[in-house]
Amino acid sequence: MRDLLPPQVAVAVAEPPDFTAPLFPAEQAALTESAVTSRRHDFTAGRVCARRAMTTLGLPPTPVPSAPDRSPVWPTEVVGAITHTRGYCAAAAARATDLRSVGMDAEHHRTLEAGVRRLICLPEEEDRMSRLPTGVSWPVVLFSAKETVYKVWHPVVRQWLDFHDALVDLDPDSGTFTARIAPARVDAAEVPAPPTTISGRFVVEGDLVRTAAVLHLP
Repeated sequence: MRDLLPPQVAVAVAEPPDFTAPLFPAEQAALTESAVTSRRHDFTAGRVCARRAMTTLGLPPTPVPSAPDRSPVWPTEVVGAITHTRGYCAAAAARATDLRSVGMDAEHHRTLEAGVRRLICLPEEEDRMSRLPTGVSWPVVLFSAKETVYKVWHPVVRQWLDFHDALVDLDPDSGTFTARIAPARVDAAEVPAPPTTISGRFVVEGDLVRTAAVLHLP
């Protein structure tokens, strides 16, 4: 993820030992006894990477517990994001005095079924993707971009953002995307200067799609 984010952001990618490393008690409390092994491993690696990213910023390795909606609760002086997909986990963190929000996502490069595509893609997006170069599963790139957009939006606005609430335009030449948030969502926001447009970067490497974006301070 380091290649997709600005220098103010510290990034940590999980190594094999990180998936079974110790957790802080506040983090352990977020895992129920019924949590399956894969959930435990992903959660653990995410928190280990989050602490490593914070340490890179010169901050102490503070616990990152979970909110009721399972989103990470970062220290007040930090903005960050965690992503995990099968066999891959990463975290990014920045000082809240440098950036307003950080988002990133990783997905395995695969074909999406038509029913899943309808849940994710707007008709305009399907039309645009039909004209993009072949050889890439663009719906997965779009899905990942929207996951990143949500991770940027939610910590700032504290409201749900549906897949159809963001219209995403992918630019394969520059490896960038631009998301325009639905006016109704922006108008309903109860925070100053809610984001109307979120821009980020993407890359497709091997079987992995990675996307990331930041929101600068107003």
